[in-house]
Amino acid sequence: MKLITLHLPEPYIRALDQLVTEQFYPNRAEAIREAIRDMLTTEVWERKKNGWRKVN
Repeated sequence: MKLITLHLPEPYIRALDQLVTEQFYPNRAEAIREAIRDMLTTEVWERKKNGWRKVN
């Protein structure tokens, strides 16, 4: 894996921390990885699989 740095609004960080506190995810990084994986699945990989293209 590669390390990236990103800036998030405080409400996002508080929400991530709540998910970790409630043990939905083991840590912030895993929660963010899963969110990105879900977004890529929907926005990139599924579109490519189904032949969808973004219309400008």
